[in-house]
Amino acid sequence: MRIIPAIDIIDGKCVRLSKGDYDTKIIYNENPLEVAKSFEAHGIEYLHLVDLDGAKSSKIVNYKILEQIASQTGLKIDFGGGLKSDDDLRIAFESGANQITGGSIAVKNRAIFEKWISEYGSDKIILGADAKDEKIAVSGWLEDSNEDLIPFIQDYQTKGIQYVICTDIAKDGMLEGPSFDLYGKILEEANGVKLIASGGISTFDELPKLAELGCEGTIIGKAIYEGRITLKQLENYILNK
Repeated sequence: MRIIPAIDIIDGKCVRLSKGDYDTKIIYNENPLEVAKSFEAHGIEYLHLVDLDGAKSSKIVNYKILEQIASQTGLKIDFGGGLKSDDDLRIAFESGANQITGGSIAVKNRAIFEKWISEYGSDKIILGADAKDEKIAVSGWLEDSNEDLIPFIQDYQTKGIQYVICTDIAKDGMLEGPSFDLYGKILEEANGVKLIASGGISTFDELPKLAELGCEGTIIGKAIYEGRITLKQLENYILNK
C-alpha cells in the first residue's frame, strides 16, 4: 500500500482543516516545500497536494507551489482543488503534477471530466469521491449532492477510471480512525478499483488494516502534523513492506 502524505495549501501555507471547514484552519508550516522535502528525506515517494484556495474559487490558484515542489523534489504529486477547465488541467500538468484529482467537476460537468479521462488516460486522472453519509459532496465539501457514493464510483469505472480517492468527510481531520467499513464495502462492490483511503487516519496501527482490506494507497495528513504518526514509522513501513 502506497503511503501518501497530504499538504493542503491556503495562502501559500501548509494547513489542515477539520471536516473541510475553512474556519477550523490550523497553519502547520509557512513553507510547503520544506514539508515536502522532509517527506522525501524519509523515503516517501508520493504527495497529495490540495489547493484549498482553488477549491473555493473554482480555478487553479497555488500552481506555483506545485511547480516549486515538483522541480525541487522527486515526489510523484497528485494535485487537486478547483480544477474546472482544460486550462486548469494544462497548468497543473505543466507545473509538474503526476496525476490530478477531480471531485466536484466529476459531478457537475461529467462531459469535461470524461474527456480528460480519455485524453490523458486513466493512470493520470483520479476520481475524488468525497462522501457524507454515503452521498457525494462537492465544492470543497460546502455542498451535498444527490449522488450515491458506490454507484457514482461504479459508473466512472465504466468510463475507464481506475484510481479513486475516497474521503469520509465526517472523519476528515478528526483523528478518530478511518472508515474501514465503508472502504470494505467499496472494494467489494466496485470490483478492481484502486482505492486510496483518506480521512481520519490517527495511528500507525490503522495502516496495516487498510492494506489488509485491499486499499491501494492511504493519504495521511493531520496525524503526521500532530505527531501521532512519525515520519520514521512511515519510513520503516515503506522499507519493510
